[in-house]
Amino acid sequence: MTNTDQVLRILETALLCGQQPLTIRDIQTLYQDTLSETDIRAMLAELSTSWEGKGVELVEVATGWRFQSRVEMREFLDRLHPEKPPRYTRATLETLAIIAYRQPVTRGDMEDIRGVTINSLLLKQLEDRGWVEVIGHREAPGRPALFATTKQFLDDLGLSSLGDLPPLEAMGQANAEMLADAVAGVNGAGELLLAAPDAPASATEADDVAGLAPADAQTLLLPAVDPADPPV
Repeated sequence: MTNTDQVLRILETALLCGQQPLTIRDIQTLYQDTLSETDIRAMLAELSTSWEGKGVELVEVATGWRFQSRVEMREFLDRLHPEKPPRYTRATLETLAIIAYRQPVTRGDMEDIRGVTINSLLLKQLEDRGWVEVIGHREAPGRPALFATTKQFLDDLGLSSLGDLPPLEAMGQANAEMLADAVAGVNGAGELLLAAPDAPASATEADDVAGLAPADAQTLLLPAVDPADPPV
């Protein structure tokens, strides 16, 4: 194919109409393998530049390339679908952050860092969301499960790899608060509200969120995105 404008138009259309991010291999298939990876990355860079200053942007996430709305557009898009985003406790976000920065980790590792017992329902909530998964078992008594984040977690935060997470200073001394705040600092595609649950899952979890008054609720920049929804 020689018409540069036509080649870019095909790529732009495929990205805008796709329900899932496109990988480099997907894009090569789009052109019947007539373009190299270098050519495709150059096209993606050119396309990204052409969308600067607009309400959507071309980004690379863990599973490929996609167009998505810019963060500053979220408040306007929410007016079309004013549903309340999911609400997670500080305990849930701290646990998610520990997994993200220390993975792979066992439940025992997380409890050592947080200093409290972690309710199994909390981990199930993160698994159901598609953000964490069991990737194996540690060769130790009881063979505890090893948890890690998923590509869905990276996609929902608009990241291409774990290396894009905010860096942590003095990692050896990092506590759960630092970990949660770092994950919360990611510029995701939407907002995730933090608030204490109406009914804690256990007495341990109740103690963990004790003192978290409504005034202490924060808006964290984790995306409240339905994976079934288009990213734009």
